[in-house]
Amino acid sequence: MEVEEITSRLQKMQADPTMTTKSIYSPTADEYDDNRLPFVQIHLLYLRKHQQVNPLHYLSNLAIMIKKR
Repeated sequence: MEVEEITSRLQKMQADPTMTTKSIYSPTADEYDDNRLPFVQIHLLYLRKHQQVNPLHYLSNLAIMIKKR
């Protein structure tokens, strides 16, 4: 999976009102408002840091976990 495809899927999740997508505070996120990393950046950073994780499985599991019930 390419970075563009992963980013696109994460952006669709973020835009979906039926999913809970939150930003998190990070002291090193100076370029973002209130030092809060956006949802998409959080998960892109995770996948970059953990190269052994299959992005397709990660995104599928993430979608299940953040779905509002």
